[in-house]
Amino acid sequence: MAKQQNLSWFLKAALILGLVFLYIPLVVLVIYSFNDSKLVTVWGGFSTKWYAKLLDNDQILDAAWLSLRIAVSASLAAVVLGTLAGYALARIKRFRGSTLFAGMVSAPMVMPDVITGLSMLLLIMQVQTLLKGIFGNADWLGNGFFTIFLGHTTLCMAYITVLIRARLSELDQSLEEAAMDLGARPLKIFFVITLPLIAPAIASGFLLGITLSLDDLVITSFLSGPGSSTLPQVIFSRVKLGLDPQMNVLATIIIGIVGTLVILLNWYVMRQTTRREREAAEAERQEKLAMEQALHH
Repeated sequence: MAKQQNLSWFLKAALILGLVFLYIPLVVLVIYSFNDSKLVTVWGGFSTKWYAKLLDNDQILDAAWLSLRIAVSASLAAVVLGTLAGYALARIKRFRGSTLFAGMVSAPMVMPDVITGLSMLLLIMQVQTLLKGIFGNADWLGNGFFTIFLGHTTLCMAYITVLIRARLSELDQSLEEAAMDLGARPLKIFFVITLPLIAPAIASGFLLGITLSLDDLVITSFLSGPGSSTLPQVIFSRVKLGLDPQMNVLATIIIGIVGTLVILLNWYVMRQTTRREREAAEAERQEKLAMEQALHH
């Protein structure tokens, strides 16, 4: 009993220390975003002037808007492709080339970003050359929004595929099999039964894709061009010249947005889980009542 109590206290202390180690720097960063001094390590009083200056900084705002557009569009595309790939790997156990397909889907996760960015750049250059030879113009494929979008979609799709595949592997297929026995078509089964069950995993994958896209620097550096600098690129170039209080403000805003999205997602997942548990309990109760009535008759 004493050993269990000691282990419990040790685990609690380790958890608290881990949380402190992770979140204290974030708390300090948020506090110093309201610092009046230009020196980010010296407290000069409370002020919101850096928030006003950030809102007047066109370079950062343009980069943030570009990053947000790329993140949302790449995440949406990755969710569609990742859901289809995860469904194929989870439901179609064996098909010709399944092992190669699974390896190619998961390759961007384990491949260094430098290799992924370089390979995407070489591919796009080859496609540009091919299209110029056919149509005489391929400026729309020039390094910018579209090329970064392709790179981020490739990266995010790998993670979302693993997430969707794991969720589908945990699901009980009895509902899908019962629907097939009743004559439902596979497409209707997917949209009516499977898709609602994996909706929390899809939402998680979408947020994960946005996070990965907003965080990426290496792949973006290979695929971006003049006038298409994303937020990580602007932050990295600014930090090399010295710490800027506006970076604290920008990080605080990002923390607030991401924290809100995480809270909303957790609320949605918990709500869906509670609803499924309630429906399962109600179905079990109805089944017991039907059995008791059958025994009485």
